[in-house]
Amino acid sequence: MEVQIISKENVKPASPTPEHLRFFKISLFDQLIIFPYASRIYFYPPTNVLDTHNKVEVLQKSLSKTLSHFYPLAGKIKDHLSIECNDEGAYFVQARINCRLQDFLTKPDLIFLRRFLPWDGVVSAEYPVEGIHVCNIQVTVFECGGIAIAMCLSHKFIDIVSNTTFLKAWTAAACGFAEAPRPNFIAYAPDFFIPARDSWLQDLRRMWGSFAKKGKCITRRFLFNATAVATLKSQATGEKIEVPTPVEAVSAFLWKCSMAASKARHGIQRPALCVHVVDLRGRIPLPAAQMENSVGNLFWIAAADCSEDCSDLHDLVGKLREAASKIDGDFLKKIRGEEGNSFNSEYFRGITELNSRDGNDCFYFVNWCKDLYGTDFGWGKPVWVSNVGMKGSDEVRNFCIVNETRSGDGVEAWLTLDEQVMAILERDPELPSLASLDLSPLAMD
Repeated sequence: MEVQIISKENVKPASPTPEHLRFFKISLFDQLIIFPYASRIYFYPPTNVLDTHNKVEVLQKSLSKTLSHFYPLAGKIKDHLSIECNDEGAYFVQARINCRLQDFLTKPDLIFLRRFLPWDGVVSAEYPVEGIHVCNIQVTVFECGGIAIAMCLSHKFIDIVSNTTFLKAWTAAACGFAEAPRPNFIAYAPDFFIPARDSWLQDLRRMWGSFAKKGKCITRRFLFNATAVATLKSQATGEKIEVPTPVEAVSAFLWKCSMAASKARHGIQRPALCVHVVDLRGRIPLPAAQMENSVGNLFWIAAADCSEDCSDLHDLVGKLREAASKIDGDFLKKIRGEEGNSFNSEYFRGITELNSRDGNDCFYFVNWCKDLYGTDFGWGKPVWVSNVGMKGSDEVRNFCIVNETRSGDGVEAWLTLDEQVMAILERDPELPSLASLDLSPLAMD
């Protein structure tokens, strides 16, 4: 099985970016990213709607139209503080693979998935990004006519919600719809947030450094169907938590299993943080209309601490929710106010101190359940939306991306752990009744 590159080009915006918008300063929240790119791959089965050549042409023309509005995506990363909107365009790669989509999806190789990306550096936390395109696309055609569309968008500009807004605009253009979402750049208004200062940026880098503990790791996919999700939600329900979300229930369960596996690996109960991102849309004290289609990294970091042996799912979900609940209107006023820099520095130092305890584990969860399977360019919805696997000695471990399933009522968790810890976790007696390990996407709900 081999991926062969056919062509590489830049897809430029249909209309030029005005000169006064040439340099786009990234926001305070854009500094909160450890990984430079958000990478996802959309797999589409063959259809009779269009042949593959015409599908690629539709993708390129509609992308060009969309970039005129999402103009930073047509530029390059200038440095850690700005994007140069020079209209060089999105990096667009065409490729083909010598196998059928159905055969590949029967048992997908999580490491091989990297071959579908425009370049492998997008999954590295340390790859230099200066001078790199903000938007990178690769379209790979299977022998059967199925296609994989890999999208790697810079996390210096866009989060998962912004990514969804961009995709809705791109698919609307591809389908020829008159109406399409337009990006709202309110997060980049001069008075929206105070500028970042070197003092708290240094504290932020120390915090990420304490998270990014490397080691020989491996990625596994855990599929929780609707029945399993309902079971976990029931176990997590209690006096304080009446209606846990699917993401809360699954994240808490995997946190619990990971802590138990770490204890078995090291012989002691180690203190553990569960770090997760909190979407600020809906929490920022502004009318909903002002935040509609807002783009940028509008999230904050919340950290739940567990320093004792805890196997109660209700308690763990409570810790997750309590950490997120602290990021309220008053909290946002502090990070946006005149004392924001000192407040931010203190906040990040506090998390770093917790994570620097002797023998501490840190598990980082990201929620990608944002209408992944609604991405229809005119030839139907994807049969699978994937991330890529990690394996080796130089990857970041204790990292989990939580996706929705095709049916919308299940959860697919991509968990990366130390190899030895993962081997122990896979033997957890609770897992077989709740999760399917590396199940074929063709068999997913």
